[in-house]
Amino acid sequence: MGHSNGDSPIETDDPFLAFIDYARAVISPEQDEIEEDVMSKKKNPSEAMTEASGPGWGWIASRVLKTCTAYSSGVTAAILLSDLSQGWHEQNKPGMSKKKPELIDQLNKSHRRRRLANTVTIDSIYEKNFLSINSVLEAVVIKADLLPGTNIFMLTLGDFWSSNTIDLYLHRRYYELVETPNGILRKGREVLITGCYLRTANKGCGTPRLLPTEYLVILLDEDEEEDAIFIVAQLCSDTFSSVSLDDFSSGTSYSLYARIESIGPLESELKFSTAHRRQIALVDADGVRLKFILWGEQVIVANLMSVGSMLGLERPYISSLEESAMEGKDEFCLEYGSATHLYIVPSTLQEETVCVSLSQNQCQGSKLLGSVGVSQVTLPRDAEGSIDFSNYPFRTNITDCRGKTAGISLYGVVTDMFCDPNATGVVFSLKIEDTTGAIWARLHFNTQWSLGRLGLGHVVYVSGLSCKITKENCLEVLWYEKDEKATFINLSCLPAFLTSSCLHKVSTLSQISKQRNPAINICRVKLDEITQCHSINTRLSHSVCGHFIDEDSPLHGGNLHCSFCRVTLNSNGGSEVVRTFHIMITLADEETTKLYAWCTGQSASAIVQISPDEFCDLPEDYQLMYPSSLENEWFLVTLANSGGRSLSHEMESTCWEITRALKI
Repeated sequence: MGHSNGDSPIETDDPFLAFIDYARAVISPEQDEIEEDVMSKKKNPSEAMTEASGPGWGWIASRVLKTCTAYSSGVTAAILLSDLSQGWHEQNKPGMSKKKPELIDQLNKSHRRRRLANTVTIDSIYEKNFLSINSVLEAVVIKADLLPGTNIFMLTLGDFWSSNTIDLYLHRRYYELVETPNGILRKGREVLITGCYLRTANKGCGTPRLLPTEYLVILLDEDEEEDAIFIVAQLCSDTFSSVSLDDFSSGTSYSLYARIESIGPLESELKFSTAHRRQIALVDADGVRLKFILWGEQVIVANLMSVGSMLGLERPYISSLEESAMEGKDEFCLEYGSATHLYIVPSTLQEETVCVSLSQNQCQGSKLLGSVGVSQVTLPRDAEGSIDFSNYPFRTNITDCRGKTAGISLYGVVTDMFCDPNATGVVFSLKIEDTTGAIWARLHFNTQWSLGRLGLGHVVYVSGLSCKITKENCLEVLWYEKDEKATFINLSCLPAFLTSSCLHKVSTLSQISKQRNPAINICRVKLDEITQCHSINTRLSHSVCGHFIDEDSPLHGGNLHCSFCRVTLNSNGGSEVVRTFHIMITLADEETTKLYAWCTGQSASAIVQISPDEFCDLPEDYQLMYPSSLENEWFLVTLANSGGRSLSHEMESTCWEITRALKI
């Protein structure tokens, strides 16, 4: 295990945080190697700085916790470091290419756009000998030639991150763009491609090639004179207001140019159709809005687009709302027809320099970013203009949260939470604390609470948070379950933490009683004085959230209520109503320190070593005698300090919850 700076009690007391810092130090290249690399390869300085900073704190934390979730039986430091190293290597393989076509090196100087989410490199295609149908290639045309003796066009493609090139059989719908002497699809043109199938090389013969795909988008640069002329002359000849459904039906074709305002989610359960659908909201220079609809296999074209970019549509298909199974006030919408060509002017990557707080620099920066530390980090802005902290090299503390930021990751302890009955949709407010302060976050769920049991004192990791300033000049922290980057992991309930010695240390009960920082408390304890414990009860629980259910008296209908989710369930609640244990028990350790704790759900079943239904089926005498059989049994447990506050009917005086238990 690596050692962190002694100035920070957080890093010293929490093995999980210490492991993240250690892992980042292992994965990140040394500073002197970067400087040598810059000199030898003559790289762009900004590239070198990105590589020197290594993976972001949130990236490592998310990857470690996802691995722990996948391997509930436990992980080792070697497993985690191997997975982190492989993941970072694959994600950043582009930076390791030693030789690229000269044409790409020249274009790379003006390459200032955000890399798309599903982008793969040509080098990775050769390494894996595989290409997913949803993968995106951000490529440059090295050459476009007719195969000898045929009328088949072949494009040789390279990218900005690979030393290899690959050939693509061009789909015939794009032949007109290369056949003319001044065709736009020629050497040096950047393209975005998806929906490709890979033709692998035969044994000892040939090389891998990409089979034709209909889903190709041509990139344009408004700063290039030739492209600017093309945009004005070819794509801006029509506006949304000039489009007529009757004229289109009579044979009129249109060329349109508009900004991508939003990209809707994948729709699979449609009222009028069984096909998948995706809606792209466009707005033209006059402020007129239209929907661009992708159907079926076409939905992957949305992977080539980004909000804020300009989209050129040449010969789009115009369909009525009835024909496209759409609802709305517009008379028609645009579709990706068999003769449609798409062009994109990508939005320029905007960046902002962020000052690094002194505490972050001292706690995390001295080892990882050079002996002198850093005072500033350059971060990109997203399409909405928010600073994106997704790859921020340091852990973000609560005091670092500010308005107009996105991609925030927080690690802390839950100190309060409730369902907001006045909100639109399913919204819960959650108070998270770390050693720097506390903050309220509003969690927006798709349909219902989906995080399992979460209680006060539980240690959580939340990523994908965004912050904004409200009209009342207050900081609002938001989390949306539907966001691809949104994760919420309850570390206190992760079974892998009990068996992964690289992520925890075993403490005594007296030590955790003095613990004030948010950390996973793991202790080796035995069940003590269990014969005096008369609180092994079974209760009804809401399976969605894991909290206890209140039951009305028969005189009031006998309905069931979950006060946490604020929902009413009928007496036949089905799978949402389950029986669970509610146990109050005395724990003791080897130092004979004692602690009174409670538990429910999986941890209670692990301690009692029987299911609630099986326990209820026992005769009453057996139920009374059963606890005595557990006395002096030893367990490894995770304990959370709820501070005496209660969300349900747990005893106010019992502030320790056993969130996970393993018999040893």
